[in-house]
Amino acid sequence: MADDKILYYFIEEAKEHLDTLEKGLLDLQTTASDQESVNELFRAAHSVKGGAAMLGFGSIQKTAHRLEDSFKVLKENKVAVDEKLESLFLKSLDILQDLLQRLQSPSGLDDKEGEKVVKGAEPVFEELQNYLNRLLSGEGGEGASGLPAEFGSNAIEKLRELLQLFKQKDNASVRKKMRGICKQLQELAPDIETWQAIVATVSEAIANTNHSYATLAPVVIKELKQATDWLLLGQAEDVAPSEALQSLARSAAGQKYIAIPVEPKAAAKIITEAFDKKELTVLVKLLAKAVKSAS
Repeated sequence: MADDKILYYFIEEAKEHLDTLEKGLLDLQTTASDQESVNELFRAAHSVKGGAAMLGFGSIQKTAHRLEDSFKVLKENKVAVDEKLESLFLKSLDILQDLLQRLQSPSGLDDKEGEKVVKGAEPVFEELQNYLNRLLSGEGGEGASGLPAEFGSNAIEKLRELLQLFKQKDNASVRKKMRGICKQLQELAPDIETWQAIVATVSEAIANTNHSYATLAPVVIKELKQATDWLLLGQAEDVAPSEALQSLARSAAGQKYIAIPVEPKAAAKIITEAFDKKELTVLVKLLAKAVKSAS
C-alpha cells in the first residue's frame, strides 16, 4: 500500500513537471530569452529524473536525463531558437509523456517495454543534440528545403482558422472558406510536392459533403499538424495523406455534392455560390423543365 502511495505521488508530481515543460516548449523562443524560464525547464526535467531513479524506472530516468542535458545547453549558451529546434524538443517531450502514460496504465511499465521505447527514441535525441551543436557552432538552422522562415507560425495560424470554421454551421459558404484556407496553406510551401498533395487531399475531403464537420475535423486538423511538423523537421518525404483522409476525399461515383436547405432564398444563395454562370444556366433550364413537367 505504501509503495502504491509513493508511486501515485511520483506520477502526480511528474505530470506537473511535464505540464511545465510543455508550456515552456510551446513558445521556446520566448522561454529561451528568459534565464529563469530556462532554469525552470531544467529543474522540471531534473526532478523527473531524480524521482524515476529513486523508484527504479530506468527508462523514464534516461529520457528525462537526455532532456535535462539539452536544457543545460540552453542554460549555458545563447542559442538562436528556431521552429525546428522547438519541434525537436516537443518530439522529445512526447517520448517522456508516453512513458509516464504507460506507467500509470493498469498494466504499468515494465523494464523491457521501457527500454524498447528508449531505444526507439534514440534517433530523436540524437537529432536534437546534433541540431543544438549546429546552432552553437554558428552554422545556423538548416531548416527544410524550400520552406520560408515563417512557415511554421503561418501554418499553425491557418490551422486555427480552419478549426474555428469547423465549429460553425455546415453550409456551402463555410466549406468554400475552408477550401480558401487550403489554397493559402499550399501557398506557404509552393515548391514542396508532398505538402501540395496532402493539402489538396484535405481540400477535396472538405468539398465532399457526404461527410460532416464532426467526421472531417479530427482527421483534417491532425494530418495537417503532423505534415507541418514533418516539414519543420526537414522530412518532407514523410508527408503523405493517410488512407482515412483519402477515403474522406473520395466522393460517391466521383460526384461532388452540396447541402441545400429547404427554404428557397437560402437554397438560392448556396446554389449561386457553388455554381459558375454556365452551370447555373444549365440548372435553370433543368428546373424549368421539371416545373413544367410537374404542372
